[in-house]
Amino acid sequence: MRAICTALPDAYEEVAWTGTRWCVRKRTFAHVLALAAGSSAHSKVARIARTDADVVIVTFRAPGLELDALRHAGPPFFYAGWGRDVVGMVIGPAVDWDEVRELMTESYCVLAPKKLVALVDRPAVTELDDD
Repeated sequence: MRAICTALPDAYEEVAWTGTRWCVRKRTFAHVLALAAGSSAHSKVARIARTDADVVIVTFRAPGLELDALRHAGPPFFYAGWGRDVVGMVIGPAVDWDEVRELMTESYCVLAPKKLVALVDRPAVTELDDD
């Protein structure tokens, strides 16, 4: 996660109230935390993330249609329950790190100033044919 997030322009890592977060211009675009089963923090997140085991999660921002899709996708995604555009993802052994990179990049782009977003290498969006 560190390599993904700190590769983005002007992104930096800091210790959060719990876990680690990555920011751009004092705005958190990714937050990772490990929760032990049975802890008070775990019980709240476990209910949302639908797990009773120890869990590592990342919360991040998602724009527009992607936000709606992720909120309803089911595991490993869940609606975090705070912030209008915040989604959570359980980081499990079979995590797709390319997908994580894409999601963290989009989260960064939601919060970063336009001049920094312009520096980010993002996949080109292609329009669908009407055929």
